[in-house]
Amino acid sequence: METKLQHPLLGEIVLCQTRRARRISLSVRSTGGVRLSFPCNVPRARALAFLESKTDWVIRTRDRLAARAAAHPAPAPCDIEALRSAAKAELPPRVEELARLHGFRYGRVTIRASRTKWGCCTGDNNLSLSLFLMTLPPHLRDFVLLHELCHTVHHDHSSHFHALLDRLTGGNEKLLSRELRSHSIPAR
Repeated sequence: METKLQHPLLGEIVLCQTRRARRISLSVRSTGGVRLSFPCNVPRARALAFLESKTDWVIRTRDRLAARAAAHPAPAPCDIEALRSAAKAELPPRVEELARLHGFRYGRVTIRASRTKWGCCTGDNNLSLSLFLMTLPPHLRDFVLLHELCHTVHHDHSSHFHALLDRLTGGNEKLLSRELRSHSIPAR
């Protein structure tokens, strides 16, 4: 069940009490929106007490996200089509090149305007890539492509998957992953 609450300091908070939740969790969207999720067996008052204990964290996180957005401004709406064209022209050949270089097999490559993740690999080894990859520096773009290609071998984030990705990135998986987290997909 989803409801909204007006917090005196944080503004609108979305409360989501659901059977799927295993614990109380708090998230801040890139837009600054706050979501408090909690299991059905947790009283609303306890979830709200958790929110109160994390008020400073929410404010710091909003500030950090705002600074990140200022450092990496979203492309103008007219740039989306330019990104799409560039992605369609550059990403499939680069995937093919990396796959050939490292011995991966994959299905087809599709380009989407995904704003939730940089890419994904299906069970059939088809790759779906966000056109917003074009906003990343080339070395991070390659890191995402290698990440998805590694999923054609390991369809999970197991230690085997990470070992393979780390080997392919010259032992720099954690460093590149951290650097990738400093970038975000532009919000609408």
